[in-house]
Amino acid sequence: MAVRHPIVSVMGHVDHGKSTILDMIRGTEVVSREAGGITQHIGATDVPIETIYKLCGPLIGDRKFNVPGLLFIDTPGHYSFVTLRTRGGALSDLAVLVIDVIDGIKPQTVESISILRKGKTPFVIAANKIDLIPGWRHHDMMPFHQSLAEQDPRVAADLDTRLYNISGKIFDQTGFSADRFDKITDFTKTIAMVPISGKFGEGLPDLLLILVGLAQRFLEDELITEEGAGEGTVLEVKEERGIGTAIDSIIYKGTIKVGDQIVVSSVKGEPIVTKVKGLQRPRPLDEIRDPTQRFDRVKEVSAAAGIRIVAQTLENAMAGGMIRVVNGDLDEIKEEIRQQSVIKVDLAEEGIIVRGDAIGSLEAFAFECKKTELPIRKIDIGSVTRKDVVEASHFKNPVHQAIFAFNVPINDDARSEARSLGVKIFENDVMYRLLEDYNNWCEERKKELEVERRLEVVFPGKIIIMRDHVFRVSKPAIVGVRVLAGRIRPGQGLVKLDGKSVGKIKSLRSGEESLKEAVAGQEIAVAIDEPTVGRQIDVEDVLLVDVPESHVAELAKFGLKADEIEVLEQLRQIKRKERQFWGA
Repeated sequence: MAVRHPIVSVMGHVDHGKSTILDMIRGTEVVSREAGGITQHIGATDVPIETIYKLCGPLIGDRKFNVPGLLFIDTPGHYSFVTLRTRGGALSDLAVLVIDVIDGIKPQTVESISILRKGKTPFVIAANKIDLIPGWRHHDMMPFHQSLAEQDPRVAADLDTRLYNISGKIFDQTGFSADRFDKITDFTKTIAMVPISGKFGEGLPDLLLILVGLAQRFLEDELITEEGAGEGTVLEVKEERGIGTAIDSIIYKGTIKVGDQIVVSSVKGEPIVTKVKGLQRPRPLDEIRDPTQRFDRVKEVSAAAGIRIVAQTLENAMAGGMIRVVNGDLDEIKEEIRQQSVIKVDLAEEGIIVRGDAIGSLEAFAFECKKTELPIRKIDIGSVTRKDVVEASHFKNPVHQAIFAFNVPINDDARSEARSLGVKIFENDVMYRLLEDYNNWCEERKKELEVERRLEVVFPGKIIIMRDHVFRVSKPAIVGVRVLAGRIRPGQGLVKLDGKSVGKIKSLRSGEESLKEAVAGQEIAVAIDEPTVGRQIDVEDVLLVDVPESHVAELAKFGLKADEIEVLEQLRQIKRKERQFWGA
């Protein structure tokens, strides 16, 4: 029986070099064209066994393998992309966990291991960026042992120390044992670490050989090609000139043929039923998301393969959704796909609005929001609309008046309405930057709100009317004062130490300058409505700001200074002579 390609996930922390490793294998430059250098959609790369024979050369010798090659899935690496990565991981027979030997273990690394453990997916570690070890002399595409023999013993020892630290942390945090691949006797008990340079190709022959060897030895029975109707995952929906709408996908089970009736997940909810007009398969060693050469047209494709499907009415196909070839009850298949297409997110009564281009993106975003306790009010596939903006503007919490647009357009009327209503729209095609932008804005917005709240709350203050500083006796009384403690602002009431009200502050001046606030230590002129100097107030009188009782609890949130606390307590004692529990 025929054996299919093993599907290999490439996982790991952002910037640890996943796509760079695949680039070295296939000789393309996908990373340089990738948004932010980070893979946002699951992509596929077919590496034929003939290429592996060529790259591995003397490491293989005369050995032959039954597997026809390796199909790599490049999964997003930021730790919050758990849903996308799980979709990739779920398809995988094997995985490569990329770890930067300079950076070492990251939270995303540990999470990747937990995902692989949950899916019972065998994996090897690519200890990447050995070329950045101080003193390392790199050699293009050289097997690891040959390159190691060319290194200074101190540099080789440095590498071993780094690998030892990585394996120690992996064991401490996950319980898995790991060691350098050439020191392992039982690959079922110890994870192989292959030192490599994705940039120069050192160690890549060893990595490919280990993957093929593991697949041949442990997975061959699982890789026997299944006959029957094809099943797959939609990677991306594309508009192709001269063709119309097509979907890039990975077929992971069975066979799909031109003329087959298929059911595809839809962003509209109701699954799409259509017929396959054409199948285009990328040439070997090309990347399905970013092909640099034309596709080959084929009549049928069997698992496992990256394939472009051309059919009618695919405009609303859902990225990250399912594809099923119909071979039974159409209604049953549609219902199964309908259930799989539901975005599994808990919505709140109030929260942010999220728009994305794929179900995986949205679920990943929701995962991050839940982790940080950021509520989501609405989440959906498609462009940002005016209706979204109007809805966001009604949220009570100002930091919820925000819309996330991940890799989707923003309608012109939505932009205009957002400017008018003060709704913030965040747009980016790199998810982690989108979240960073929001968090930065959120911090700034909270500071602005804090300032606004401070201006609304009456703070404690204490002043004394200075001798020889009566500038006007009444209507309004204008006197020179020293601020003894706290702060004073225009519009605030003043009381004497006996609790009697003497009027409100009309204005504050320092020389020719009008002030919005005066704080402890300042000497300024104060205009006070209502009192007459020599009657209700007089020189050397001490006056307190008349803090409304309703503001007392609010003041506790601002972290009052010692002098402000003292003045507030003084005011509390004065007020309690009339009302026993004032300010309690």
